[in-house]
Amino acid sequence: MIEFFSSSRYKFNKKYIKDQINQYLINKNLVGNFKINVVFVGKIKMKKIASTYKNEDVALPVLSFLYNEKINENEILLGEIFICYPQAVLLAAERNKKVDDTLVNLIKHGIDNLLKN
Repeated sequence: MIEFFSSSRYKFNKKYIKDQINQYLINKNLVGNFKINVVFVGKIKMKKIASTYKNEDVALPVLSFLYNEKINENEILLGEIFICYPQAVLLAAERNKKVDDTLVNLIKHGIDNLLKN
């Protein structure tokens, strides 16, 4: 299950993104009682996270963190994916894509990184 954490100033279609990501997970045979948090942040926050955990002094578009921790008896928190919303908007403009589609691609990238670990 995907759960979003976002400020109200970041506009995106949650249902569309959730549907796209759930289908992506099904296609990868990832079904079960797990949760992935998707956190939308601004440039300053992402730059701080990247500096702290990746030693990079730049606002990256996406970062993922594998937790694989038990939340309760029935559910595991697989990890968190941090999306820099302003960077996603810039990427969408550069690639002439919709912001929602760019967000889906960034989240897919984050999921793939979670699965590599």
